[in-house]
Amino acid sequence: MKPAGKHRTVAEAEPADAGREADAGSQPASKRGRYAWIGTAASLVLILASLGVLWKLSGEISWAELRTAFTAVAAGRLGEAFLFVAVSYLFLTCYDALALRQLRLKMPYRITALASFTSYAVSFTLGFPLITAATIRYWIYSKRGLSAAKIAALTVIAGFTFWLGMGVVLGFSLIIEAGQLASLTFQSIGVNTTARLNQILGFGTLGLVLGYLAWVSVKRRYIKVRHWQLELPGATVSFSQMIVGIGDVCAAAAVLYMLMPEGMNLAFTTFLAIYVLAAMLGIASNAPGGIGVFEATILLALSYLPREAVLGSLLLFRVCYYVVPFVLALLMLGLYEAMQRLRRRRAANDP
Repeated sequence: MKPAGKHRTVAEAEPADAGREADAGSQPASKRGRYAWIGTAASLVLILASLGVLWKLSGEISWAELRTAFTAVAAGRLGEAFLFVAVSYLFLTCYDALALRQLRLKMPYRITALASFTSYAVSFTLGFPLITAATIRYWIYSKRGLSAAKIAALTVIAGFTFWLGMGVVLGFSLIIEAGQLASLTFQSIGVNTTARLNQILGFGTLGLVLGYLAWVSVKRRYIKVRHWQLELPGATVSFSQMIVGIGDVCAAAAVLYMLMPEGMNLAFTTFLAIYVLAAMLGIASNAPGGIGVFEATILLALSYLPREAVLGSLLLFRVCYYVVPFVLALLMLGLYEAMQRLRRRRAANDP
C-alpha cells in the first residue's frame, strides 16, 4: 500500500510508530472524549429498556414450561442447526482471509481459520470484541510476524465484511417480504407500517451498499485513524466480502430458524429481516452477544407464538451458536499453545 502525503497506512505502520502517532493525535481525541459518554449512555439505555421488555414478556413463563420448550426440538432439527453453525463459522474464517488478501499478506489457511474462529467464538460470548478478539488475533498472528498495526487493520477490514452482508440481507428481506413484515410490526408493537414503506427502506439499504461499492470502485479510498490511514478494499474484494457476509448472516439466521417452535409459519426471508434487526440492535447495545436485546426483539416480533416456546428456542440457540463454539475455541487455543511450547522445547534441545 502506498502512503498518501504525510500519513502512513495502518498496514505499514509499526507498533513503535503507533505510540508516537497516538500521542500526536491525543489532543483532538481529548476534544472528542467529552462526547464519548453519549454512546455509552445510549448503549446502557438500550440494554436496560430491552431487559425490561424481556422481563415483562417472560414474567408469565414458568420454569416447567420453559424446560419443556427447551427440550422440544427434534434431534434431526438440532443436527441441522449445528450444521448451519459450522457453515456460519466457516464463512467467518473467510473474513480474515479476505482481509489478509487486501493487506497483501500470505498466511496458511489453518492459521487464518484458527485465529478467526477462536477470536469470534470468544468475543461473541464475552463481548468487548475490540479487546477480546484483537487479543486472540494478536496472540496467534504476531507469532507469524504480523505487527500490531497490521492486525488492527485486519480487524477493521473484517468488520466491513460483516456490515456489507448485513446490509444486503436486510435490504432484500425488506423488499421481498414487505407485506408480511408490515403485518408483524402491527401485531408485535402496534405500529401500522405499510409494505411500501418497508420496500423504500429496503431499496434505501441496498442503495447504500451499492453506493459504497461504486465509491471504492472509482479509485483507491482510505479511512483515517488519527495519523494513520487504511486503504479500503476495492470493488473485487468488496464484492467478495459482500458474498461472504451474506453467507454468514444467512447461516447464522438458519440456526435459530431450525430451532424455532412448530407453527411459526414464516418464510425464511421474512425471518431473516427479523434476525438481522435483532442482531443489529444487539451490536448497538455493546452487550456480550447482544444478550437481552436480541431476545427481546425476537420475542416482540414473534409475539403471536407461545412465549415459553420462543424463549426456549432462543436459549437453545445461545447454547448451539455461542456456548459450544466458545468451549471448542478454548480447547483449540489450549492445544495450540501446548503445541507451540512443545515445538519451542524441541528447537531448544536440537543441537
